[in-house]
Amino acid sequence: MQARVGDGGRLASVSGAGLDSGRLASVSGAVLVGGASSRMGRDKALLELEGVAWATRVGRVLASLVGDVLLVGGSPPAEAPGRRVADPEGPVCALRGLVAALAEARAPRVLVVATDLPLVTPDLLLALVAWPEADAVIPRGEAGPHPLCGLYRREPVLAVARQQLAAGRLKLQELLEAVDTSWFGPEQLAHVDPDGLALQNLNTPEDLTRLQALLHGRRG
Repeated sequence: MQARVGDGGRLASVSGAGLDSGRLASVSGAVLVGGASSRMGRDKALLELEGVAWATRVGRVLASLVGDVLLVGGSPPAEAPGRRVADPEGPVCALRGLVAALAEARAPRVLVVATDLPLVTPDLLLALVAWPEADAVIPRGEAGPHPLCGLYRREPVLAVARQQLAAGRLKLQELLEAVDTSWFGPEQLAHVDPDGLALQNLNTPEDLTRLQALLHGRRG
């Protein structure tokens, strides 16, 4: 199915999602905690940035926006906010975590964020919610798409994701091509994330060292 870009690059009103006690009522949030962490060599969910575990940081951002937060797979730290949800059977992959998140979420749309995006911001996530609705709303920067920081419509995406997981078609790009995907492009990203840090994906010790040096330099 052809992906599309939001009408005129404009954001819709977040109020359309509904508010419940200051949080979005029609959106759940999910932190994908599982994963091999093979390149990092340590469980990324438990790594700390400025004294806070990554999974906790992402969970707290989601909990500030929505009332239903899930911690999917892996072994999240005890202080991370949210319901613990196990991955389904199958290969260790992001698609498996996405299936679990969509299956267990209580709201019709789900903000899904990987645990290795510890600098994700409320501004970016709210912008995805405000973007014209689609089955999937996905940031796409100059380096490509970020399907593990996306807003997914629960029922239609879950049906396709389950089929692809069962068939061994594990690439998230294939999932995005099979559903109605709307891209939140570089221009919109620059508006809500001018420093370009919210989607910093940390996969290796070197990535973490560079980010820590960058943050230290900015504080200095």
